[in-house]
Amino acid sequence: MRILLTNDDGINGHGLKVLEKIAHTLSDDVWIVAPELDQSGSSHSLSLRDPLRIREISHQKFAISGTPTDCVLVACSHLLKEKLPELILSGVNFGANMAEDVTYSGTIAAAIEGTLLGIRSIALSINRQHEHPAKWSTAEHFGADVIKRVMTIPLTKNVLININFPDAIVSSVKGVRVTTQGHRSGDDNLVACTDPRGRPYFWIGGAMYRYSPKAHELEPGSDLEAVYGGYISITPLSLNLTHQATVDSMKDAFE
Repeated sequence: MRILLTNDDGINGHGLKVLEKIAHTLSDDVWIVAPELDQSGSSHSLSLRDPLRIREISHQKFAISGTPTDCVLVACSHLLKEKLPELILSGVNFGANMAEDVTYSGTIAAAIEGTLLGIRSIALSINRQHEHPAKWSTAEHFGADVIKRVMTIPLTKNVLININFPDAIVSSVKGVRVTTQGHRSGDDNLVACTDPRGRPYFWIGGAMYRYSPKAHELEPGSDLEAVYGGYISITPLSLNLTHQATVDSMKDAFE
């Protein structure tokens, strides 16, 4: 099985090294095509105004001067066009991608692009709370087994898999739960600051790793409830964003 690895934390991201170890337990044919720089929060964006540069780092390992979506496109349309990957793994992201985060995430976006191309795609992230270092060994320990189990499920068109590991050591992980995408109100994620010359500036993402869920946000069966409860969360995400109930009501109003 040919596996393509990518991420949004950049070619030097530690999570990509963890993902490479996971992938090599599944196959000997592993390719890495990842962004040259950190692209966190880039979502499903394309580099339409800048040329893309490819830097070969080593055998089957490349850095792209663009977004995670660019990386999947370049890999499948150029580098691997003679033999496409059968599986795309994106991550392991430094920080969870749950609830509304999936709409911002470059990690998820790479899996979205793979899914659009008809390739089974899985995004992997690890939760990190406050100033604690990420527990990479947890993702490395459980990653391959979870992926193998996901691979036994028939591929469904326009569906990707979003896996989130809890902020817990291996022995403290309680198990695996199949979940739905949660919802949270979120903290104030815009930090107002002042530079040395007294001019104001703002930094987005200040509360990202200080987030603690509120009781009403831990909806039963959601990714938030599972991960903050010490479980590995597996959420199937659909690329069809149509809300059918509203379609039906609008038909009544306009037809």
